[in-house]
Amino acid sequence: MIDTERRSRATEAFFGRRKGKALRGQQAEKLEALLPRYIVDLSAPAPQPLNDLFPVPTERLRLEIGFGGGEHLIHRALEQPKTGFIGVEPFVNSMQKLLARVDDAGAHNIRVYNDDATQVLDWLPDGCLDQIDLLYPDPWPKKKHWKRRFVSQVNLARFHRVLKPGALFCFASDIDTYVNWTLQHCQAHGGFEWTARNAADWLTPYEGWPSTRYEAKARREGRSSAYLTFRKV
Repeated sequence: MIDTERRSRATEAFFGRRKGKALRGQQAEKLEALLPRYIVDLSAPAPQPLNDLFPVPTERLRLEIGFGGGEHLIHRALEQPKTGFIGVEPFVNSMQKLLARVDDAGAHNIRVYNDDATQVLDWLPDGCLDQIDLLYPDPWPKKKHWKRRFVSQVNLARFHRVLKPGALFCFASDIDTYVNWTLQHCQAHGGFEWTARNAADWLTPYEGWPSTRYEAKARREGRSSAYLTFRKV
């Protein structure tokens, strides 16, 4: 990959490792059986309309980048059966955990992708999403690694292209430098309006928010979280 392409895709900036503990026999077998049923096939053009990705009727579409343990994604999918969700997570163990829960719950309004989220963003058609969620992304806390953060001008341009007019970009983090980084980058981009009117707006979790294990760990370690909402303008 040439340097220009690498900078435009930001492929290695999103995630670190792909695997944790080896999956047990049944876990590996279930992942092998379920992933082909739920994965988004980027080798084919995006369906028109994009809602045709799902075998059930959907009225809204959301993308969650880096769903981790999947607590938020499965909660929202069951809470909002008329919304189609695309979840991206390259970590194999997290994908196995989510798909097992999706299968048990019969959440037919979820589709997944197990690699770089920028590939999904580049595949999606213009103005197709109602919301993008980037929740507790890898903060890359060392300053020399900040260039690997998913929030960047390149990726914000991707967000802006695929979001509908007035659609939302939601970002949550317990790392102050990343919260400030995101605010500054969205302001510099110019296509996103921060919706907060007072401190309570960004200190209060989103409506119906299910606490995740990452959030619980942050609170145990004495860190508070920020919940930022931006509207595409």
